[in-house]
Amino acid sequence: MPLIELKDIYKIYNPGENEVRALDGVSLDIDRGEFVAIVGHSGSGKSTMMNMLGLLDACTSGSYHLDGKDVSHLTDDQLSEIRNKQIGFIFQGFNLIPSLTAQANVELPLIYRGMKREAREKLALEALQRVGLFERRSHRPSELSGGQQQRAAIARAVAARPPIILADEPTGNLDSKSGQDVMEILHGLHGEGRTIILITHDSDIAAEAKRVIRVHDGKVVEDYRQ
Repeated sequence: MPLIELKDIYKIYNPGENEVRALDGVSLDIDRGEFVAIVGHSGSGKSTMMNMLGLLDACTSGSYHLDGKDVSHLTDDQLSEIRNKQIGFIFQGFNLIPSLTAQANVELPLIYRGMKREAREKLALEALQRVGLFERRSHRPSELSGGQQQRAAIARAVAARPPIILADEPTGNLDSKSGQDVMEILHGLHGEGRTIILITHDSDIAAEAKRVIRVHDGKVVEDYRQ
């Protein structure tokens, strides 16, 4: 059974004469442990697909099964609970809270899970150690470089050990060295058995994935392994 199964997914804005099909009949399976890049230019539908895969948006029609469960018509609270347990998000803009230290940012999703302080501190420090930020754990985002902020964001995404990592343009705001550091961390997570889904417009970044899914005008136009 695939970990992720999209069947005939449509996302339509302004239904009717001027409708926009952000996703136009997408069917797609992703297995456990895959490293997949979803590639496309701006406006191709790749960001809509990321929102769909990450349970951040609902489809207009079609079905989405995640780990065998139909998640197409769940309530916001149910979706939030699944997101928190199953998916770690890494965003281009880091999305760190400026007033919190790196460690407190990493602990935030663990607080939402109702985890006790001792347990969440342990997981947060382990995650910061793995991304090379243990020594900077007490620094706020403004005191970290862009590469360090993204590594803090990765630590936050992986601290709870979710099976799926969804990375949206994770190297987009970084210099090439910091970008390569981020890719090495993602490869390490993949080596541990995590499913990595990378959203990018950058062919060089996509070339590091094992499978490339190319999206254009809301449709999957290419799907190949490399």
